[in-house]
Amino acid sequence: MGRRLPSRLRLLLVTARYLPFTGGVELHVNEVSRRLAERGVAVTILTTDPTGELPPRDEIEGVAVRRVRAWPKERDYYFAPGVYREIAGADWDIVHVQGYHTFVAPLAMFAAARTGLPYLVTFHAGGHSSRLRHSIRPLQMALLEPLLSRADRLVALTRTEVEEYSRRLRVPRDRLVLIPNGSDLPRDAARSRASSNGVLVASVGRLERYKGHQRVLAAFPHVLRRRPDARLWIAGQGPYEDELERLAAELGVAGRVEIRAVPAQDRAGMAEDLARAKVVLLLSEFETQPMAALEALALGCRLIVAESPGLTELVEDGHARGVPLTTSPEEVAAVVLEELDKRPVRGPPPLPTWDECADKLANLYETVAAAKGTS
Repeated sequence: MGRRLPSRLRLLLVTARYLPFTGGVELHVNEVSRRLAERGVAVTILTTDPTGELPPRDEIEGVAVRRVRAWPKERDYYFAPGVYREIAGADWDIVHVQGYHTFVAPLAMFAAARTGLPYLVTFHAGGHSSRLRHSIRPLQMALLEPLLSRADRLVALTRTEVEEYSRRLRVPRDRLVLIPNGSDLPRDAARSRASSNGVLVASVGRLERYKGHQRVLAAFPHVLRRRPDARLWIAGQGPYEDELERLAAELGVAGRVEIRAVPAQDRAGMAEDLARAKVVLLLSEFETQPMAALEALALGCRLIVAESPGLTELVEDGHARGVPLTTSPEEVAAVVLEELDKRPVRGPPPLPTWDECADKLANLYETVAAAKGTS
């Protein structure tokens, strides 16, 4: 006989980065871990610390966090041998690996497989500013195929991912489960878009070259010629900030541009700031399922996205207006101006919530644990 289904499931969420670091995966793990804990799951987050300055044992919003050292400090490879020891040295019921694009994922999958633990993987296949790193993703996927194909379930965030990874990994469709990210921010914190400082346009996402903030900046002088009251908020932080500040000064729009991040845990603050924007742009070269864009939609913002992988579904579903990545700054500005001239959105479209995401994950864990607990 196998192990019995535990009365309180012991879940290990493995992610290369977690709070206080910020990003889409970090936000996803934070949102679902809190809700799973509220549903009675014993959640522990296993992550890395490339700085060596964070506590190895922590608790964030009622959820236990374990950190192991990662190297090198200035890169995002996250080679962390301690991940294996943490997985193999404790009695988990399920290991859920968040993302596959660092060394953390194969080490976690290998540790779970060697110790006979059921494991799941959510792809979270975001982009990268290095074209080389982005170009080798298919090779990376091929090398990970033996471990990914052994996973008890593979979790996709979009319909496109279900089709793509089923084909790439040559696994049956029923091994992949579609569980989209949530999109809800605290609506009570959202305020009116009316502002004495003019109309607000926002470009959202981590400050990386591939996120496309520079495309929005290049278009903004053309927006200002027609709408001199317009302001641009570049919402994020990251290594591309100095370059964006230089570009804003070079274009002569620095006085109308604010580059500022909202702390990842300040969900009310993000709702309040984002709700002030009439038009939100995400002109990224690649996304999995952009949470900032979904949050903007949920708050009733008009959305413009690049016609690129991970974003085209929003256009196909009628949630966003798409522009090709090759669109000129003048043409991007024309689209922004057209959206600014439209009437306010009457109501947000029906979108998935974080509660729904957590419910689906909890049901999936119970299904996997029950299957492993039978003879």
